[in-house]
Amino acid sequence: MPEQQTRSQELLNRRKNIVANGVGVFNTATVKEAKGAIITDVDGNELIDFAGGIGVVNAGHCPEPVVEAIREQAGKYLHTSFNVVTYEPYIQLCEELAEILPHGEKTKVMLISTGAEAVENAVKIARQATKRPAVLCFTEAYHGRTLLGMSLTSKVNYKFSSGPFAPEIYRIPFPNFYKYHGSMDMEEFVDTELTRLKESAHSMVDINSVAAIIIEPIQGEGGFNPAPQRYMEGLRSFCDEHGVLLIMDEIQSGFCRTGHWASWQHYNVQPDISTYAKSLGSGLPIAAVVGRAEIMDAAGFGTIGGTYIGSPLCCVAASATIKYMKDNDLNERALHIGKIITDHMENLKQELPEIGDVRGIGAMIGIELVKDNDPGKPHSELCDKVVKGCSADGLIILSAGTFKNVIRILSPLVITDEQLKKGLDILEKQIRANI
Repeated sequence: MPEQQTRSQELLNRRKNIVANGVGVFNTATVKEAKGAIITDVDGNELIDFAGGIGVVNAGHCPEPVVEAIREQAGKYLHTSFNVVTYEPYIQLCEELAEILPHGEKTKVMLISTGAEAVENAVKIARQATKRPAVLCFTEAYHGRTLLGMSLTSKVNYKFSSGPFAPEIYRIPFPNFYKYHGSMDMEEFVDTELTRLKESAHSMVDINSVAAIIIEPIQGEGGFNPAPQRYMEGLRSFCDEHGVLLIMDEIQSGFCRTGHWASWQHYNVQPDISTYAKSLGSGLPIAAVVGRAEIMDAAGFGTIGGTYIGSPLCCVAASATIKYMKDNDLNERALHIGKIITDHMENLKQELPEIGDVRGIGAMIGIELVKDNDPGKPHSELCDKVVKGCSADGLIILSAGTFKNVIRILSPLVITDEQLKKGLDILEKQIRANI
């Protein structure tokens, strides 16, 4: 008799049969229901979630106030298009975002559905505000998989046979201290990277043609690489000197993940425009572009937005999420979680040379796996084995990085200390088992 398949395997087989192969499978877990930091699969197994829907459920799976807000709104109206009929939830959410993410003396906001849309609109606004075409971005960056998003994204695995790409996109090195510092200390490294930035104005593109520089202060898909503090300060000064707008992509790092509403607040470096999505809506598709009012208003009438520019259902979910995050002080909780993760993994790093680096801010922590304790030798095979082993052992976790050799932890911030420590024990067990 052939071995009976689990319901999870049956579901995955059905997926393979009907869903286009290009849709990624980063983990083979399934879900029947989810609450807090626990996912219950279709076989009834409980899994600890360290992936958070790729950073989407900072407030946990199905926070009750958010679910209730969705239920209530669903009984009123689902869609009118904000372009056609104005509704309160859109305006309320914009007001709330301007309050927690102020950009200068007066802030304005626009809503859309996805992070890639937010990036596209931010660049469009910057180009209209400056009357310049070019955009500088960074190596190891990820900004989405639309045409412009792919053009800005560094990782070629997302871009195979997808060109030609958008023009007037120029890429400069991200200041990845761990990977590229060599024998330099942080101060010398930052000086070198700022010199490269300044040289790009002479060797890469006419700086007077550059509308904006877009950066993830803490890279997501690129491997959870935080930009050095002084580099961010120097970048802001460079933009000010040349009339270039600074766009900060906070799509993965926003909404309490780093212990702030946005990671730029950790750096105390003010962007001109910033983009948000993911955990803003606790799983419902909503995104935002936030910026200085005079810049946001530079976009011509009708040139930004779309049919689904802030669904009322998603707007109430986002407002309820923000309130839930405030009521439960998830910014402070992120710092607590981050310390537990960092302490655990730093202790393990002292013992295992395969752990090359443990880095991040707040609860946005990456663990880089390498061979021979060498930043230039990514241990992708080990990372893949660890992700798969964790999945089999009851922990959902994701990789990141250009070479998929970074374990990234994006657990819901409502995870209990007990669940967190159990998940870290599973992660440690799988690293040890596979080295």
